[in-house]
Amino acid sequence: MDAIDRAIINQLQKGFPISERPYREAAQSLGIGETELIQRLQTMLDDKRLSRFGPLYHAERMGGGLSLCAMAIPEQDYDKVAEQVNSFPEVAHNYARDHELNMWFVLATETPQRIPEVLKEIQALTGYPVYNMPKQQEFFVGLHFEV
Repeated sequence: MDAIDRAIINQLQKGFPISERPYREAAQSLGIGETELIQRLQTMLDDKRLSRFGPLYHAERMGGGLSLCAMAIPEQDYDKVAEQVNSFPEVAHNYARDHELNMWFVLATETPQRIPEVLKEIQALTGYPVYNMPKQQEFFVGLHFEV
């Protein structure tokens, strides 16, 4: 990763312009061209240095459902189950944890009623229970990872 890629990641974690040409505006503040910014983002996505680039929506304010979920998966099945869980379009932010509940992910659905349906589908596909931990209170952390 070169200095420009680092600058892109560091800057765009803090926000992305909302304008007619957001990539051009973001690129100008980085001192590069719009096409170069788009190509660098695509390259980082293609080679998995970035897992995702896009907006975060407040699913609940849009009428959707949102929940934090966890599973206890034996190590020998972990990769297979992670692939199964990640095949659901409603799953985001799936991370391994050093804990009895070693797989954690966010479930975002178009409606709150879809949460239990997706949980049942994941359990049926994987054969492992999913622990649903719906949000009770929201805190804004402002997380930023400097690279």
